[in-house]
Amino acid sequence: MLIDFFYTLRSAKLPVSVKEYLTLLEALKAGVVGPNTPEPEGDAEAAGYKIEDFYYLSRTTLVKDEKHYDKFDRAFAAYFKGVEMVADFTKDIPLEWLRKNLELELSPEERAKIEKMGWDELMETLKKRFEEQKERHEGGSKWIGTGGTSPFGAYGQNPQGIRIGQDKSRNRSAVKVWDQRAYKDYDDAQELGTRNIKVALRRLRKFAREGHEEELDLDDTIHSTAANAGYLDIKMRPERHNNVKVLLLMDVGGTMDDHIQRVEELFSATKSEFKHLEFYYFHNCVYDFMWKNNRRRFAEKFPTWDIIRKYNKDYKLLFIGDATMSPYEILQPGGSVEYNNEEAGVEWLQRLTNAFPKFAWINPEPQGVWQYRQSISVVQQLMNQRMFPLTLKGLEEAMRLLTK
Repeated sequence: MLIDFFYTLRSAKLPVSVKEYLTLLEALKAGVVGPNTPEPEGDAEAAGYKIEDFYYLSRTTLVKDEKHYDKFDRAFAAYFKGVEMVADFTKDIPLEWLRKNLELELSPEERAKIEKMGWDELMETLKKRFEEQKERHEGGSKWIGTGGTSPFGAYGQNPQGIRIGQDKSRNRSAVKVWDQRAYKDYDDAQELGTRNIKVALRRLRKFAREGHEEELDLDDTIHSTAANAGYLDIKMRPERHNNVKVLLLMDVGGTMDDHIQRVEELFSATKSEFKHLEFYYFHNCVYDFMWKNNRRRFAEKFPTWDIIRKYNKDYKLLFIGDATMSPYEILQPGGSVEYNNEEAGVEWLQRLTNAFPKFAWINPEPQGVWQYRQSISVVQQLMNQRMFPLTLKGLEEAMRLLTK
């Protein structure tokens, strides 16, 4: 049984249930991957399973959310002979051990004489070195050090070792790198990237079948064939497309200059994820007009009333802005820093949220400073507390709200 694997995933804080674990066992018994044999006793490859196939099967059955892929990868690597379980990676290697005083240069003949260790032997030996080594070593063939032929350390020569503390690759022969991970972090609080934003935005999806009939409708084909005395009656149907509509209003300029990169990443991901996307710019607060081209924002104005009338209530309204301004810019006529607006920004915000019942505000400012900005508090009230931080967790919560 793979019970130890299950407990490894649970210890890695993955929300894996017993039901999902039993589903994995059933899939193995059914021969979904590898040979149709009973489940392995803790070693997939020993029973004839390819470790890659078992990895994808177990990830499919056990992981419910893409944001947990990184934790799963680490736990999987640790259980199946990963370095994290063999050596205690919570220990710090003294920097003195890794100080570079010399760099060994060997001839091809000398390098050919250095023996390679197998993976298991390499991992077990590293564990022993951790337990035994008490001081710095240089130029040797056994200990963790620098400039030698040992498989553990930096700036040395070994055909198959573990690189530790070296600033970059030199010979490209390391089978494991101590200070580098090959996994992409999906933690909620991490710095955003376009790929991670797409994962969060996918919660806001509404699929509908539209267009030409290009996809086989298997269920209807079977039913129609059976009703037709066994004569094949093929039925087709339109493909499913993401039918959600998004109206994106973005604050630009001033204090938003501090958030350009993250907002650009969000904008890029939004354009990629949603087929029906309309966007406009505003500065600080929405007034009687918006624009699409910042270089021509006074020459090509789009009246806010026209925008409200143009798009129906099916559109999800999403504001992107730091809401950092003078409260007068929101509450007073003429409060805009750029021109003498006849109506206060609060009037336009209320009109927009009344026209589009599904709305949210994404704020790139750290959530910890919101309480110290009077204008943010005002906007939060106008948004009925539907303001979320520009983090993965914040985006997921906003998308979940918009789907209700």
